[in-house]
Amino acid sequence: MNGNQIEGLIGMAATLGILVLLVLPSVIGIVRDRRVDRQLGQAQKDRGRETQTAQKSSSRSTVPSTATWYADGRRSKKFVSS
Repeated sequence: MNGNQIEGLIGMAATLGILVLLVLPSVIGIVRDRRVDRQLGQAQKDRGRETQTAQKSSSRSTVPSTATWYADGRRSKKFVSS
């Protein structure tokens, strides 16, 4: 191996090293996103099973609280300056 071949080999290794450094964060991000997607899918399956087996709440209708009635009344008033 002569000097030119060694320089070419070093240049090629440096180029590949830079390429790996540029691509590595993207690959790590893709792997992380896939892991999160898999965890979310599993959580949805687990939640679906919970809702199927959970008891239904009472059929009694809910009445808004006093604070809600007060807020609705305050919002509906229009102040007119004379």
